[in-house]
Amino acid sequence: MQQGHKTTGKTFAFLSSVVILLLIWWLVSLILKNPAVPPPLDALKSFVSAIQRELFTHLGVSLYRVLVSLFLATIMGVPLGIFLGKNPEIDEKIAPMIYLTYPIPKVVFMPIFLIVLGIGDTSKIVLITLITFYQILVTTRDAAKNLEKEYVLSVRSLGAGSWELYRHVYLPGCLPAILTSLRLGLGTAMAVLFLAETYATQTGIGFFIMDSLSRMNYEGMFAGIIAMGLMGFILYLMLDGAEKVLCAWKQRAS
Repeated sequence: MQQGHKTTGKTFAFLSSVVILLLIWWLVSLILKNPAVPPPLDALKSFVSAIQRELFTHLGVSLYRVLVSLFLATIMGVPLGIFLGKNPEIDEKIAPMIYLTYPIPKVVFMPIFLIVLGIGDTSKIVLITLITFYQILVTTRDAAKNLEKEYVLSVRSLGAGSWELYRHVYLPGCLPAILTSLRLGLGTAMAVLFLAETYATQTGIGFFIMDSLSRMNYEGMFAGIIAMGLMGFILYLMLDGAEKVLCAWKQRAS
């Protein structure tokens, strides 16, 4: 019963947020009276029309780029982050390189990637992967470094080797932080995706939005914005669901 009330409360809060956002959007368009900010109903009609035509293809391309980038950043950042957190003596040698390169805005390398890797998917995926990799690496390393030593000692006392420690202690212990870094990385990936898709390309939601803007098709522009927002929202819900399944022990403990 309590779980049902909790679910109902979340659904009501979500629907209320949607209504409030649409109301604010409608008020802004009413006050500005500018064709660049169409009313929500016109934008939604344009979205439904565009998703049945070319927008669906652009959405698929953008989704592919984001998912591949997050996957590559995860399979590289998580093992390296856990390894550095587990081995402080190695981390001390590698940390200066991370501190020197992490603050550099990676988007400045986009022209280089476009020249070297071409204007296709590869350059955009490499750029997004590079940016999100650092977020996942640093978060995972800090989580592994701050893991309770008692857990490590208790499992090691049972004769566990390095692989067993990684599998049964460090990975489960770092999983909540890893999923948090993926949420943060998702927001960054979406922002970088839009920027990357506005340069020398003819596919992706970013291109669709800027192409609509260049033709002064403001309803179409907002249709692209809605599509990008929905894509990010659905991916965020997927990560939230993954945390509930993979970190069920955390919810039971709380």
